[in-house]
Amino acid sequence: MFELAGRNPEIAKAHAATVMRMETELAKGSLDNVSRRDPEKIYHPMKRADVAALAPAFQWEQYFTGTGAPGFQAIVVSSPEFFKAIDRQLRDTSLEDWKVYLGWHLLHAEAPLLPSAFLKENFEFYGRTLTGATEMRPRWKRCVGLTDNQLGEALGRKYAEKTFGAAGKERTLKMVHALEKALGEDIEKLPWMTAATKKEALVKLRAITNKIGYPDAWRDYSSVEIKRDDAIGNGFRADQFEFQRQLNKIGKPVDRLEWFMTPPTVNAYYDPQLNNINFPAGILQPPFFDNSIDDAVNFGGIGMVIGHELTHGFDDQGRQFDPKGNLQDWWTPADAKEFQQRAACVDDQYASFTVAPGVHINGKLTLGENTADNGGVRVALMALMNTIGNSTKKIDGYTPQQRFFLSLGQVWCSNEREEALRLQVATDPHSPPKFRVNGTVQNMPEFQRAFSCKAGQPMVKANVCRVW
Repeated sequence: MFELAGRNPEIAKAHAATVMRMETELAKGSLDNVSRRDPEKIYHPMKRADVAALAPAFQWEQYFTGTGAPGFQAIVVSSPEFFKAIDRQLRDTSLEDWKVYLGWHLLHAEAPLLPSAFLKENFEFYGRTLTGATEMRPRWKRCVGLTDNQLGEALGRKYAEKTFGAAGKERTLKMVHALEKALGEDIEKLPWMTAATKKEALVKLRAITNKIGYPDAWRDYSSVEIKRDDAIGNGFRADQFEFQRQLNKIGKPVDRLEWFMTPPTVNAYYDPQLNNINFPAGILQPPFFDNSIDDAVNFGGIGMVIGHELTHGFDDQGRQFDPKGNLQDWWTPADAKEFQQRAACVDDQYASFTVAPGVHINGKLTLGENTADNGGVRVALMALMNTIGNSTKKIDGYTPQQRFFLSLGQVWCSNEREEALRLQVATDPHSPPKFRVNGTVQNMPEFQRAFSCKAGQPMVKANVCRVW
């Protein structure tokens, strides 16, 4: 990348070594990705003076003034040790090396908008080497992705107009309510939780709000200047708009209607600090949701996603937040201990899965997502049975329960190269799709009954893990 930017090969090699050295030193001061899953470890409210004391070599007041940040007295620091690492680098590294380091990050960040040689070189490492990809996505997909990233709600508004109907939203809301009811029933029947904690869990469940499809009010991008002949300038101006939008939040009430995914996104999320679940229009389409198909298939698809996101409110992270989104313990010590024992079962189960020779899933990194799958699929099936009653009507030769599980398997159909799997288990809190299906149904007697599985078969686990 440095050679493409005009450096001769010898200087470029030295620059690359500088960047690698600085990144390594900063990484040593960073929390590992498992530790960052603990809210207590990334929540450190500090006064401005205390932040400055962490890294006195950095000109904090000049930085706050220069960015245009409004006045404030307190700030949350996620990783104090990282700021200490920055301070050491500021003291030990020359200004010229800092210029090299920041120059690299500029090249890397803007590679998608630079001439194709930069784009291809960026792909060679981040695509081919890290994930095993053999070719870049088509140009039109990259362009749509960039637009979604930088002008997401402008693109999303058009997307929602073309794809998302009122009927689909209404049916999705009914499913959400069915899942909430089923989770409530599940909590009430838990054999391991005391009445005191059950009461608090139900209060939190009833306080969860949901957003379906797209925002109630669209973001105004009219101040962003877009020029047909200035791709990189467009990118800079869009970035500046978002930076300013974030600064404008300081000192103001939290906007509980804000979305953190764009409407075309094929994903969903639970926000523990807002205690809400969010389902963009992008995921409310096949294979996750089809308004023309039977309930069993939809509950196995988007129903599973709804159950998964609801369960996040009660996984190893989400359970630490109260109904208002405050980091506050509402568990009795005995119930907390019971939860941890059940979570440890899930941790051990997934840590036993091998994704490539000698490479196992990190059970602790993926614990929250695996717990949400463990509870979410079960709750979705409960909601389906509450919806259809005792119906055993077969479609295409399959019972409703079988169609539910087939749908679950189909929404996670995927292909991964070994390189991508190795990268995923090192960095991603989600287990690879194969194990999100198999790991979950191994713990479900409901699956075993639906397909007449026998003891000793792969989808029958001797010691079943169940949290929710």
